[in-house]
Order: sequence, then structure tokens, then C-alpha cells
Amino acid sequence: MANVIIVGTQWGDEGKGKIVDLLTEHADCVVRFQGGNNAGHTLVVEGKQYIFHLIPSGILYENKSCFIGNGVVIDPEVLLKEMSELAGHGLPVTPARLMISERSHLIMPYHKLLDAGSEAMLAAGRKIGTTGRGIGPCYGDKILRHGIKLGDLLDRELFRERLQENLEEKNFLLTNRYGLQPLTLDAVYDEYMGYADQLAPFVANVSLALDRQRRAGRHILFEGAQGTQLDIDHGTYPFVTSSNTIAGNACTGSGFGPAHIDAVIGILKAYTTRVGEGPFPTELFDATGEELQRKGGEFGATTGRKRRCGWLDGVVAREAVRLNGITDLAITKLDVLSGQPELQLATSYRHGEASLEAMPNNSKSHRDLVPVYEKLAGWSEEIRHARHLDDLPAKARAYVRRIEEFTETPACILSVGPGREETMLLRNPFKR
Repeated sequence: MANVIIVGTQWGDEGKGKIVDLLTEHADCVVRFQGGNNAGHTLVVEGKQYIFHLIPSGILYENKSCFIGNGVVIDPEVLLKEMSELAGHGLPVTPARLMISERSHLIMPYHKLLDAGSEAMLAAGRKIGTTGRGIGPCYGDKILRHGIKLGDLLDRELFRERLQENLEEKNFLLTNRYGLQPLTLDAVYDEYMGYADQLAPFVANVSLALDRQRRAGRHILFEGAQGTQLDIDHGTYPFVTSSNTIAGNACTGSGFGPAHIDAVIGILKAYTTRVGEGPFPTELFDATGEELQRKGGEFGATTGRKRRCGWLDGVVAREAVRLNGITDLAITKLDVLSGQPELQLATSYRHGEASLEAMPNNSKSHRDLVPVYEKLAGWSEEIRHARHLDDLPAKARAYVRRIEEFTETPACILSVGPGREETMLLRNPFKR
């Protein structure tokens, strides 16, 4: 038995979906523990592309059990659409294959309206770059104890009562602050009762179910969304997401005891990208950045927004190792660097006369960070055919070794292309 957490080490979009898909073959259960449909995992399986926003990507395996934990916020319309799309691909989502925590919180129509309205009112330079999907306001209501849980949806009287209370406040904000039309109680109630009828068979106590799986000796894989630098507490605040993205939240967001975790895999893209606003010290504004964006197909899986691209930020990588307790790295998109004559790895930052070995807390300081680079030799060969470490050019192997040395963390997986087969499993975390 082994229990493994997968997290992103950068600003998300590191290729977690592919690595989850790879390791799911060796797991029995896959658990999504935070975030909402502001995140997306893209998988390419037998030439077919799948994009997941809420359902764990382990659903592609018929014999795996998938769970959505209490730390996830759920837009029921999006979830049901995702189920329908999978069914259209011949992958029906049944209660035997997917369980959703009764303690997860619901994204309501007013959350999405408030999200968009709040972002629109921010001045240029202060915009967060939110997806507008209501994630932040939903988590805000959760913390303020105004939230509505999925379990509440199954109690018609309780749901209507909570909804009526919330609409009194939300409609005041919608009309008086944002100049929008108010929502009507009956319309929202009827819409969500339709969702309740469809989702009821999937709702249960995920924490209890996971403990039973653990006691039965099953392998459990915990699947995170976004990346370490988007963590609400430890990321580049305020340009972050609304949940804790680091490994510790795998336990909080699923009701699983931390003493039972055996490994934490950090997904590290071989260069760095970021979607939306916020600091990005190693961002490239030249032809190299454009080439990385083009060759890497760097567009957000959820929003379609172009990703900003830059050299690998070792400061961010080492910080992720510390914050998550990462035991192994999965280095992705190594193939995108083929053809670069020289590579650069940021080993520290300069801020005025100071040298920094971690991202500063002061958001004003973010604008003035200058990365200090270590130059490394690039390689000209294409490497998507590589299936073993020895298949890589010597300079590519040297780049991997330098990442391992700098982060003091071994690589257990190398990805050299988007397909399942374009991956090297150097060490299986479920067989430690």
C-alpha cells in the first residue's frame, strides 16, 4: 500500500494531468482535493485529447475509483456537462466510479456574477486575472460560514432557506455595487433542484470511504490543481488562487490523515510558464519566449489564454520542494527545449543590493526582481523518441542532473511529449 500526492511546483500548467494519468495505472483510487473548474488537466490518450476540470483524470481507467474531496468547490452545471462529455466518449460516469464529498461547497450563480464584477472594477495593474468562474467568492462564503454544501442541496427545505438568506445579501451587492440585475429565488432554486436529482447518487462521505480504502491496502493518488506559487498563503499574493494548492491540503481537502502519506511528487515543467497577471521573474519577452510558447502549445486548458513563458526558475522550484515536502520530481516538456543552443536556470534573485533565495512576501518587491542565471548547454537533437534515460543526449541528461542537484530532489519521471508513451518512469512511487 502507498499513498501519493501530486502537486504543481510552479504557477500551474506543469502537466499534472498527464502524470496523474500515468501513475493512475498503478493506483486504485484517485482523489481531487482542492480548486474548482478554474483548473484544467489536458491528456492525450491514443491520439484523443481529454480536458478535465473537476472529475479526476483517473476516470479514463474503468477499474479505478475516483473521488472529489471536500476541499473542491463545485459548479454543478460544469460537473454534469463534463460527465455528459465523457459519456459521449464511451466513458459513462457512474456512482460506482465517482464519489463526491457531501462537504464540498457549491458555486452559485451569484458567485460568478460577483467574481466578474469585482475583477472589472479593479484598476489596470491590480487585476488578478481571475477566470470569472466564481471560485474566489465561493471560497469566501465558505470561510465566512455563508456557504452552501453539496449535502445541503439534497435537503430541499434547508437549501431553500440557505439560498434565501444569501440572496438577500448578494442581490444588494449585485444591484447597488455592480449595477446588475438581481437573481430570483425561485429561478435559482428550481435550477439547482434539477442538479440535485442528478447528483444525489454520487454524494457521500469521502473521508470515510478513503479510510476504508486505506485499511483495505489500496493505493491512493491525490491529485492537486494549479501550482505552489498560486497557493493562497504561500504564493505570489494577491495574484493567487483561492485555495491551498500545496501538498498539506491533500489531507485537509479530502479528510485523510497526514501520517498515511508516503510520497509527494512535484511536477516541474522544464521551463516556466504563467497564465494571467502577477510576478514572473524569469519571463522572456523575446523570440526565445515566443518559440517556447509556440513549440510548447502554451495555452490555458481552462481559459485558452496564452501562457507567458520563461526560463526555469530554480528559486520557485526549490521553494516548492520545501513547502510541499516533495520527495520526487516529474520533469515535463523536456522536448520543448530541444534546439535551444543555451539554457538558463535562475538560481537566485537580486532586489536592489540584496540577494534573495526565495520569493519575497512584499508584492511591491515582485516588480523589481532580477533573476541571477546559471548558463547550461542546450542540445539540438529531438528527444520525443526517448524511452530510457540513456536515450537522451548527454546535454539533456546534464540538464536533468543539474535540476536534481539544485533542488536536492531526484527525478522519478521524465516527459518528452504529450502522449502517454512519451514518458520515462525512472522510479515508481507506489513501489518504494
